[in-house]
Amino acid sequence: MAFCISCGQMQADGTRFCRFCGGQQPGEQLIARLRMEAEAIRFRMQQMQTQQMQQANYGQQQNQGRRW
Repeated sequence: MAFCISCGQMQADGTRFCRFCGGQQPGEQLIARLRMEAEAIRFRMQQMQTQQMQQANYGQQQNQGRRW
């Protein structure tokens, strides 16, 4: 299921015009491209979170090795 880009009502996949407001919906090629871009962003965000966790763990290990 998809949602109208104009009014937000739920639409069947592949709908060209919203049955509620009549707004034209994006074509399948645009939707496919946007999904690919969203997946690439999601992958990059996961990489960044993993790096941050590794850096935080490394910092904790460094602090544990110090004796005051």
